[in-house]
Amino acid sequence: MSSTRSQYGTQFNIAPPRFDPATELPEGFFAFLAPLHEALTPRQQALARQRTIVLAAAHEGQKPNYLAPSEATTTDWTIPLPAWCSDQRNQMTGPADDAELVVKMLNSGAPGVMLDLEDSMANTWSNLRTGIDNVNAALRGELTYFDAKRNRTAGINESSTVTFVRPRGLHLNQAGIFKDELMSASLFDVALVAYQADVDRLRHPLSFYIPKSESAEEALWWRDLFRAIEEAKELPHGYIKCMALVESHPIAYQMEEFIYNLRDHIIGLNLGRWDYMASLIHFNLEDPDWILPDRNTIPHDVPFFQNLRELLAETCHKHGILAIGGMTALYPSRTDAELNERALRVLAADKKNEANCLMDGAWTGHPDQNEIAVQQFPCPNQVQARKPDAPAQPDLRPTPKGVGSISESGTRAAIRTVIRYRNGVLNGKGASLLDGYMEDLATDRIYRLMIAQRMRHGVQNTDQLVTQMFDEELDRILRELPPDAEPPVIENYKTARHMSESLIRNQQFDPS
Repeated sequence: MSSTRSQYGTQFNIAPPRFDPATELPEGFFAFLAPLHEALTPRQQALARQRTIVLAAAHEGQKPNYLAPSEATTTDWTIPLPAWCSDQRNQMTGPADDAELVVKMLNSGAPGVMLDLEDSMANTWSNLRTGIDNVNAALRGELTYFDAKRNRTAGINESSTVTFVRPRGLHLNQAGIFKDELMSASLFDVALVAYQADVDRLRHPLSFYIPKSESAEEALWWRDLFRAIEEAKELPHGYIKCMALVESHPIAYQMEEFIYNLRDHIIGLNLGRWDYMASLIHFNLEDPDWILPDRNTIPHDVPFFQNLRELLAETCHKHGILAIGGMTALYPSRTDAELNERALRVLAADKKNEANCLMDGAWTGHPDQNEIAVQQFPCPNQVQARKPDAPAQPDLRPTPKGVGSISESGTRAAIRTVIRYRNGVLNGKGASLLDGYMEDLATDRIYRLMIAQRMRHGVQNTDQLVTQMFDEELDRILRELPPDAEPPVIENYKTARHMSESLIRNQQFDPS
């Protein structure tokens, strides 16, 4: 058994039966972890409960909004940006449990790389342990893989690439470490990486990417975790650095307060736009005026993204830190010239738009995207740039009316994607390349929420037709399998189909 459900409805990872943390984790780690767990897990659980209250209030009409003026928003303060991270024009991201991909990302020439223990990696114990082992080997510069094409072992080249690690979010729990107790998955991941890190061998301070935040108060939890680890490892105050993703609707209204609370550690914010789009639908699920069009008909400069991009850049630059843009999901191809040309053209336009919004860099997921992404940003960073007419509190919830199209074919494409994505998860993959797009948990959530929205508000009779469409799209997927597909493969797709519809009908839309 690798995962189950907690009392709060979110998935958690569980260590195997008869797992002994005192002997099967690094020597001394359990004693290092116990006081962190005692101090921080109860707070994490309380923060997770608070999220459900905020979401329920939004569904009752009390939607997220800007906070009252505070010291964070009314006083002058800046954060020194370290030289080692001043150029982050492209950050490559990918699952940490794939050693070959990790090595290739670190050798890509990208200014930054994020090794992911979260959305792009299946949340199972075996994947997690492999991912953390790969992270630690990569931080030591020792990770390798066997390159079958060249019949040699390939390792990490010397470079100035900045390496970040993304742990699992505060909404997730880890079981099986402390008897009969859940613990914060974020805490377990950060602590296990930090405990094993030999800071004297690192090229730059230990750096993390904070995911899935929903309030400025949560930044205090991360601050206290970093401080406790620094104290336990006898590191200087403020040694651990981080960036944070803006990928929930509530945190978009609290970015300045969030940065302020983490000002000793934070060096930038990133617009995680696919998770943000999912969150935006989730918080507006009961609003009939907020129906999302077919995802791939939404332009990259749609107002609900563009307004946030400009506010994020303004907020970060006001305080001296980096503003990073999101992932372009359409992937290049080395075998399909037409798809490759389209993917790189879309990438260039997307990143140029982010640069024009004064962002300092962006995310990509494929080495072939790095050079084009970097070229769209005019200089190592634009931290000194501000738009003189930038509104202090722009509308972050403009309706998507008149944008894109809403079609049955779009609903079917969503259904087809969630079935195939869930099939990948059942096979241990947290991200899958589908129809030229790299789909992970974020895009899976977008599609499940999009379908639920259409069911709830009577769009094209979706509620009555959804089971039929799931059946028909499953049949189509099975017909397209090779003639010699084994029965377990077929059964896996059938399981994925039923799981996907069940998640939608049971309103399970948390990022887990």
